[in-house]
Amino acid sequence: MSNGEFNYTANKDHTYDAIVIGSGISGGWAAKELCEGGLKTLVLERGKNVVHLKDYPTATKNPWEFEHHGYNTLKIEEENPVVSKCYAFDESTHHFFVKDKQHPYIQEKPFDWIRGYQVGGKSLLWARQTQRWSRFDFEGPARDNYAVDWPIRYDDLAPWYSHVETFAGISGNHDGLETLPDGEFLPPWEMNAVEKTIKERIMANYKDRNVIIGRCAHLTQPKEIHLEQGRGQCQARNLCQRGCPFGGYFSSNSSTLPTANKTGNLTIIPNSVVHSIIYDDQKGKATGVKVIDAETKQATEYYARIIFVNAAALNTNLILLNSKSARFPNGLGNDNGLLGKFIAFQNYRGYINATFDGPEDKYYYGRRPTAVMMPNFRNVHQQETDFKRGYMVFYTATRAGWGHETGGAQIGAAYKDAVSEPGGWDIYMMMQGETIPKETNHVFLSKDQKDDWGVPLLTVSVDYDENDEKLKDDFLKQGAEMLEKAGCKNISPGDNHWNPGLDIHEVGGVRMGKDPKTSLLNKWNQFHNCTNVFVTDGACMTSTGVQNPSLTFMALTARAAAHAIDEFKKGNL
Repeated sequence: MSNGEFNYTANKDHTYDAIVIGSGISGGWAAKELCEGGLKTLVLERGKNVVHLKDYPTATKNPWEFEHHGYNTLKIEEENPVVSKCYAFDESTHHFFVKDKQHPYIQEKPFDWIRGYQVGGKSLLWARQTQRWSRFDFEGPARDNYAVDWPIRYDDLAPWYSHVETFAGISGNHDGLETLPDGEFLPPWEMNAVEKTIKERIMANYKDRNVIIGRCAHLTQPKEIHLEQGRGQCQARNLCQRGCPFGGYFSSNSSTLPTANKTGNLTIIPNSVVHSIIYDDQKGKATGVKVIDAETKQATEYYARIIFVNAAALNTNLILLNSKSARFPNGLGNDNGLLGKFIAFQNYRGYINATFDGPEDKYYYGRRPTAVMMPNFRNVHQQETDFKRGYMVFYTATRAGWGHETGGAQIGAAYKDAVSEPGGWDIYMMMQGETIPKETNHVFLSKDQKDDWGVPLLTVSVDYDENDEKLKDDFLKQGAEMLEKAGCKNISPGDNHWNPGLDIHEVGGVRMGKDPKTSLLNKWNQFHNCTNVFVTDGACMTSTGVQNPSLTFMALTARAAAHAIDEFKKGNL
């Protein structure tokens, strides 16, 4: 089989060594690691097939080749009030997003659930920002008395961060920061002149605030390990959400799934809606997965000794809540009643616009796929504010395009002269804050409403709290102060009032922990009471941190898969 020719034929007895539910960022990593470990692995994906290069229909289109020049129509937005809020949803990417009516859910409180159902999942759509957690993030819950203590620490995950960074390709600087550990980096992207000036002025005024270039999963200078995957250098086209024909950014489609396929151990079955996990009361373990064909609605069962659940946080919760048996009447592994609870997300509410009297003889060029960022500086070593945890800061400086200021001229010589001159420099700053997991932030199954495949609808009840408001207000105050000291003008803080979910960083519901009474998964991401089922996507997270979460999902998955392979070969699973 070539990279694009996956095996779609199920074994006659439907039995495998391992089953992976979901083919996104964490599911792709599970498939790669398990296949390379010699396990015959079935990947179940509820969406359509998408093959790298072959199935990126808009990747090379010009704006004028789209009927609406890439924009959403009013009808599309009216029919999709949730997904149309996503920054990446436009005429060029509609085919990679779940439309609002395709898989409904119940919002007990406003929650914008952004989903991508296809082989590769949201790995085709993610923003590709990748930062390691620090020791402070893993220690935070125990130190600050929220959630439960993580069963692992930074040192447990550090080698696995290195493992996934090397393979995926992460650009960044070696900054030597305790709050944001360095990794295995490709050459970094560069700040422009104004961003550098603001950095220098902020760091001169604040000794605890470090400004660095963002780290992202883009091949700035591919190494042999990336070329072997068939990937090439990032072209900075800023069209990533269409699928990258160069493989310049990391996705399951361009990287982990083709690598798994080369082993000969991979089978992928698209259009497979997972109904539930099958638990055998007599054997005392999970034995397989019940699947509903997305198109025919026919039910099929597949069997394996190991099951990885990587359907993305809320869908993973949905599947597990629906996996009921005599042993687990309230959902798989749910002896303590915590399944679906302590959902967390990231707070993006605060933003600040400003201007800067920058150099008129300089412009910025290219389309860099990352921003300038500042690791968390709040409550790092000790509690110092009236809110828990903190936030990351991102900012960019851009010069308005030619013709930005035309003096009102719409036509003629005055307009021609105006469009030949660039405008001024604009600054945009935003926050990415940690929310505190709460039992009241939870998801559960509808008692009377089901989807087209006979699965109960998921009800989402997640909201902000006083801590989130205080954290947002602190960012707005501190951010405005930093920009003022950096020499910015026309500083305008704002609250976008985003609903939870639009951050697309939801986590929790199946949290890791040391105690089976207060958590569902152990330090290896196995259920305490059903050890052949692993959860390594966002659902497993005990807390959320301020960093973008995907790199941590990858590292947790690779670590758990290595443990699963070892236990499988010992006969323990």
